Amino acid sequence: MKKYLYIFFAGMMCTAFLFSCKQVEVFEQNRIIPSGKWMRNVPVQGTFEITDTLSAYNIYIVLRHTDAYEYNNIWLNIGLQSPGGEMNFQKVDLTLGNDIHGWEGTGMNDIREVRKLISGRPRQFIKPGVYHFQIGHIMRNDPLLNVLNAGLRVEKVYQP
Repeated sequence: MKKYLYIFFAGMMCTAFLFSCKQVEVFEQNRIIPSGKWMRNVPVQGTFEITDTLSAYNIYIVLRHTDAYEYNNIWLNIGLQSPGGEMNFQKVDLTLGNDIHGWEGTGMNDIREVRKLISGRPRQFIKPGVYHFQIGHIMRNDPLLNVLNAGLRVEKVYQP
């Protein structure tokens, strides 16, 4: 009897575990910066599609740079265009590290990747369809050296 009870509870736990897992819906698109020299007049561009306008989404900037990048931050001009709309821009100052703790994000060897939430709080997209994005740097240096990739991540937020 004890053996059957154990098998029953183990089966229930496995079933609960399998049904509690949710697939995270994510879009991420990164573009290579040729030779690690980001020209001010050559923004990173891409598109993503939104079909679910009832859900909320977090929007992240994804940036890869080398240890040789000479600043603790980067100023970006980020544009987002809804289907049939015009490109709306916002200027964002992303902290990449500090002198005391070093670089933020994850890294291997001399390459660091930072994923920063830029939407502040989850946002809903009003229109379904294809959205366009554009990311350009607005730093003094042109070209901006030692930036390898830039991109956007859009992640659906699940409400309990």
